[in-house]
Amino acid sequence: MKRRTLLATALLSSVAAPGIAGTARAADPGPSVTQTGNTTLDAQAIFFVSYDGLVNNNSFQKNGLLTYKGYQYAVWYTADRNAVVGRRVLGSGTWSTVKVGHTLRYNDSHNVISMGVSKVDGRLHLNMDSHSDGFTYVKSVAGLMDNPAGLSWTTSRFGAPQSTLDGLALTSQFTYPQFISTPDGKLQLSYRVAVSGNGRNALAEYDGTSWTNLGEWTSSTGTYTSEHGSSTVRNMYLHGIDYDRNGRLHSFFTWREQNGAVMCNGGGITNHDTGYVYSDDRGRTWRNNAGTVVGTTGGSDKVAVTDGGLVIDAINPDHSLMNQESQFTDSAGRPHAIISYVPGRFGQCTTNYVADRTANGRAFHVRKTATGTWRKTEIPVALNSSQRTKLVLDKYDNAYAILPFGRIVAASAASGHTDWTTLFDGSGLNAFGEVVVDETRIAQDGVLSVLYQVKSSGTTPSALHVVDFKLPA
Repeated sequence: MKRRTLLATALLSSVAAPGIAGTARAADPGPSVTQTGNTTLDAQAIFFVSYDGLVNNNSFQKNGLLTYKGYQYAVWYTADRNAVVGRRVLGSGTWSTVKVGHTLRYNDSHNVISMGVSKVDGRLHLNMDSHSDGFTYVKSVAGLMDNPAGLSWTTSRFGAPQSTLDGLALTSQFTYPQFISTPDGKLQLSYRVAVSGNGRNALAEYDGTSWTNLGEWTSSTGTYTSEHGSSTVRNMYLHGIDYDRNGRLHSFFTWREQNGAVMCNGGGITNHDTGYVYSDDRGRTWRNNAGTVVGTTGGSDKVAVTDGGLVIDAINPDHSLMNQESQFTDSAGRPHAIISYVPGRFGQCTTNYVADRTANGRAFHVRKTATGTWRKTEIPVALNSSQRTKLVLDKYDNAYAILPFGRIVAASAASGHTDWTTLFDGSGLNAFGEVVVDETRIAQDGVLSVLYQVKSSGTTPSALHVVDFKLPA
């Protein structure tokens, strides 16, 4: 297993020649960031560390920050545990905030707030406060997102909190809500059924009138065997789920095994392999990298660890591979991802997940090239953290990785995304660790917005900010 893993990783890691992986023309600018503002969402937001993260800044929440029709929206929990939504005109330093009638139940950083927009009726949707149990759902009145200047920003614009999706009950063990706006104006909700190490991914869909549960699309069963032992139960953790401009739905993922016997040491984590699937029919069927159907949402055949053609970067469970990192698609619809783990040059067995990642963890950029091959490049900046990195691409397909503590490193499309360099070192932010990025704003006005929380201690509230960086015009 180890020999196969190292060989496969080495093959994928081969660096593309400059220009092959990118789509840039000679005249296209390379990556750059210019800080244009830093606004305060909340001077005293709730702060507690849980699972090494913060409930207001877990980077897997999609979306904690989004932009739509000239306004930007943010969600968070206040020091008194109230769930709030803020909005501002793009470029403004002033946020208007409303409470939506829910208070955070537990000090659990999984219980994030995620936002989505159903373009078909102009509603804002929120799903929040869940970790393998029930969720709370709130939606706005129709048209609120289409006429933000004409409709006042008040609590009355939002409906009462619900424990279902307008009467649709999904599961009693719900986690990781991620909203995705479909190309035809509908809204989908990606979520996990059941628990870590034994869960399945599923989709629901809103058409402007009602929600429909499309069903589960991944399997938790099948046998995975490493050189140390075997596991028969697991779950697939998504790095994201995103439509490209051509309507294809992309998802990178890792597997997490339930049985720790697959690891070299119990202090590690059972995550292994980076996989990739896509769908050309709005998430009804899923295909592997070769285009073979490997799963049907709501059907008997689901994407499973035993399916062929899923793994694009093989790595065993001995390197503290992170789950739920980040992904993005470029202007040609090609998928890119950030993954991170402890490379083999630091040893072939991590024994303390947090300590080893903090000491030796590195992030890698994985992307599909114009020729259909996969390329992987190590980002030559130490993580100095156990936490996740976010990925975005600008209009010229330059890649930006937003590392823990708000540091920004970037690589040009012209180089084939090989010339990674630090553009912003996080100075002055005093950010705790993971950050939330507005994935939707970049295409609208070329600005990278990053939501971060100031470091604190214990449960002392701290400031929550959004810092803006202008990208190449």
